[in-house]
Amino acid sequence: MSTEQKTADANGAAPQSHTFQAEVARLLHLMVHSVYSNKDIFLRELVSNAADACERLRHAALTDPDLTRDDPDFAIRLSADKAAGRLVVSDNGIGMTREEMIENLGTIARSGTRAFMDKLGEAKDGSALIGQFGVGFYSAFMVADRVEVTSRAAGAQDGWRWRSDGLGSFTVESVAADDPDLPARGTRVVLHLKDDASEYAQAATIERIVRAYSAHVPVPILLAEAAPEGDDADAGKGSKERQLADGSALWTRPKSDIGEDEYREFYGHVSGQFDAPALTLHYRAEGRHEYSVLLFLPSMKPFDLFDPDRKGRVKLYVRRVFIADDVDLLPAWLRFVRGVIDSADLPLNLSREMLQHNPVLESIRKGVTNRVLSELQKLSENDAEAYGKLWETFGPVLKEGIYEDFARKEKLLGLARFRSAKSGDAGWRSLSDYIADMRENQTQIFYATGSSLDAIKASPQLEGFRARGVEVLYLSDPVDAFWVQVAQGFEGKPFQSVTQGAAALDGIPLETDEPVEKPDDQAASKGTDIGLVTAFLKETLGERVSDVRVSARLAESPVCLVAPENGPDRQLEKLMSRQQGAERGLFVPILEFNPSHALLKRLSGALSGSGDKQHLADTALLLFDQALILDGEVPADPVAFARRLSAVMDKGF
Repeated sequence: MSTEQKTADANGAAPQSHTFQAEVARLLHLMVHSVYSNKDIFLRELVSNAADACERLRHAALTDPDLTRDDPDFAIRLSADKAAGRLVVSDNGIGMTREEMIENLGTIARSGTRAFMDKLGEAKDGSALIGQFGVGFYSAFMVADRVEVTSRAAGAQDGWRWRSDGLGSFTVESVAADDPDLPARGTRVVLHLKDDASEYAQAATIERIVRAYSAHVPVPILLAEAAPEGDDADAGKGSKERQLADGSALWTRPKSDIGEDEYREFYGHVSGQFDAPALTLHYRAEGRHEYSVLLFLPSMKPFDLFDPDRKGRVKLYVRRVFIADDVDLLPAWLRFVRGVIDSADLPLNLSREMLQHNPVLESIRKGVTNRVLSELQKLSENDAEAYGKLWETFGPVLKEGIYEDFARKEKLLGLARFRSAKSGDAGWRSLSDYIADMRENQTQIFYATGSSLDAIKASPQLEGFRARGVEVLYLSDPVDAFWVQVAQGFEGKPFQSVTQGAAALDGIPLETDEPVEKPDDQAASKGTDIGLVTAFLKETLGERVSDVRVSARLAESPVCLVAPENGPDRQLEKLMSRQQGAERGLFVPILEFNPSHALLKRLSGALSGSGDKQHLADTALLLFDQALILDGEVPADPVAFARRLSAVMDKGF
């Protein structure tokens, strides 16, 4: 809540003073001190806000035509007074009531605000972040030491004025109906420019910025400039207007008439980002339903990509009339796509309920989604490097579709890319690549999940696969633990976690081409009594493990933990345990041991003789704790672990 106090101005009126919400105050400080390298962005943000206000009124007028009857033509007007150091941005859009003015200009309700401020504090140039977070109005204080906003809501009689120096508070006061600065409808923003920002009161500077950033907003932009001295034709008129942008809809024009710069400018407008789009889709669908599509896949990750309250950012138009920007025009796993879809078939008076359950929209959603996947497929085939960069940015989101969208599961699996030992640190492998390189007698697609690539690479469960040259896919995104459970397989080859069930490696030859011995034979030839070791570990570890068995997975490490055959793999089980607040896993693991390892051979020898029973028990428990540590966990009893370790080390000396 903001605090208010009434203060009288020179005319005896009583504006109300409010304190900025704490987040806004901090934001203003960061804005001024961190986003200074590209001050031009403030004008793009104010123009974008004005365009949105016009589009929202255009939509509201569909059900209440009287709102625009007296002034049906929308426009954004810019005017500058170099002598006074002042810049004005005005529109005849939907305007604001007093309450809306306080809410919109004094508080921030968006959940991403804190993320924005954290990123802004880290960024070398925060200007690329402003538009993404919906806080663009405050960028005005980069160039102005005072800002006035005068507004009258469409259909209202009263007008209101907001003033602030951006230093902690703002005032709101009523404006007389005959005030010359009060628009008949819409909003007028006046920036009193700082001394070092006087260039923004020059027509040439304004025109340069508008043409660079706002040339394709769907509302005409007009610039009022003072008439040249001595111009008899304009004598007494004071100023004249000229058009900087015609408000034409870029998506309605033929692709052949549009250059890359125009696409990029429009992308900046609809996305609020400064990166170049990684992929642009522009086409018109004809047939059962007609609609125009202009979509962009960013090259930079949007800040709210994993926000649980995230919404799609594709704007819906009907015959060039803006309808909404929060309709699910694409599935959630394509939420990073930005752009416009303009339907020729939908009715203009769409209600919120109709939007949610409209068969035309569902048909558009299906067609556009399939087209996006088709374009991604083409990119993967024609430019593997560009596709790899796009996958690195948005792969974790696209993989959500594998378990959310059963009908497109195979397409998404075909588009998926993975790291593995064969891909190297910078390369990617497709599932088709994997299957083409499968080893003799290999029937499964093996994968390993973990918290990071480094953690996966260090996993002892990979040793036996590595020794046989069997490729293992490294899955380090949190979503990976889920989609592999429902994906089942690809091209007839099932997915198999290296930490789940039997390893299925016995029939795959070692890369040395030496004959593979069965574990029992191999261990016996190296002096480990498997039966004796297995029985001892089972008895000593008790309920800590569901089973103890010799391992085909291990080649260098002494022990590892694996999941039961019918349970989730180790990483998914950990995620499930955390979600349920369990201190330990929900499933009791299996301990596998390497019979050829020196520790196991010594343990076998000690068990065959008359070794110290306590020492042997400590050794078994240490082996289990070592397996936990190798699996990324900590011993259940760190104090007991330290005691056993000290005792074993002491006995070793």
